[in-house]
Amino acid sequence: MNHKNSILLAGAALILAAGCKSGNRNTADAIQPVIVTEAVKHDSDDPAIWINKADPSKSLVIGTDKAEDGALYVFNLKGKIIPELVVRDIKRPNNVDIAYGLMLNGKPVDFAVASERMTGKLRFFSLPDMKPIDNGGVPVFEGETGEMYRDLMGIAVYTSPEGKHYAIAGRKNGPTAGGYLWQYELSDDGQGKVKATLVRKFGKYSGKKEIEAIAVDNELGYVYYSDEQFGVRKYYADPARGDSELAVFAKTGFTEDHEGISIYKTAPDKGYLLVSDQGANKFQIFNRAGNNEWLKTVTVAAGHSDGSDMVSTPLDSTFKHGLFVVMSDDKTFHFYRWEDIGKDLQINE
Repeated sequence: MNHKNSILLAGAALILAAGCKSGNRNTADAIQPVIVTEAVKHDSDDPAIWINKADPSKSLVIGTDKAEDGALYVFNLKGKIIPELVVRDIKRPNNVDIAYGLMLNGKPVDFAVASERMTGKLRFFSLPDMKPIDNGGVPVFEGETGEMYRDLMGIAVYTSPEGKHYAIAGRKNGPTAGGYLWQYELSDDGQGKVKATLVRKFGKYSGKKEIEAIAVDNELGYVYYSDEQFGVRKYYADPARGDSELAVFAKTGFTEDHEGISIYKTAPDKGYLLVSDQGANKFQIFNRAGNNEWLKTVTVAAGHSDGSDMVSTPLDSTFKHGLFVVMSDDKTFHFYRWEDIGKDLQINE
């Protein structure tokens, strides 16, 4: 075999290996993103979408870059990094979520909250300016014994009908009978910074792998989380409604890990839940209402998709029915249109 042919074969092998790493992202049925963001430095992991209510076309996507010298990257709707908003030197930020209208210094503040895994703290930043509002971080899982029980991973925010804000945090490991998730009420510490007060510990765990993805449906008052390789668990988000498990679904049809959970709302009580089937580069779609029955499966081009977020608000001429953001294993985030993801489902049912 001559040298030229050796190079060609080696190159083909590398391409094949890259394709295998990310499963079937290049298959004919894979839905393609309309935008792929600029790359982060290390390891894209989880996105969240902030809606600019004054001008939705200026909405932002915040994404974690999961590394010891990690960051929160901020993108516009064209997938371009906004350098002046990027927050660096965050110690392995894992997940991120968005909420609106937390009262600080007597004024409503929109914010992003990220889990800083290496410090065991939640990091809070005001939106859209991404300024810290947490005095360097808010510790969680205090008093737990064992490093795995303090290894902060997932984060989601519940906003109650009364306007109370709660952070719901998950970790690498925890008790199986209940208390895997810890819920904190957020408030002003008296100095215009975020304070978190523990209000309950809840949530079962199969013990199979870990729990990372957490999502909250504010309108219906539910919290969902992916018990990886087992299913999706459902509880009331309001602590006053108790800690009983309401349902476990998505127990079959997944290739590998249950990961990111996103909610697409078509009405206050209708819409869809999208759950990442990570090893297959697929999302399983379930009914938001009722018993959360399975509806369909979609394959996406994003590789080894983990974290995701979704809004149904019209944003601009590209995202007329909202935006679906998925991380990809090539250090980017992929932006999808709902028309492509839910093309055989009712958009405005």
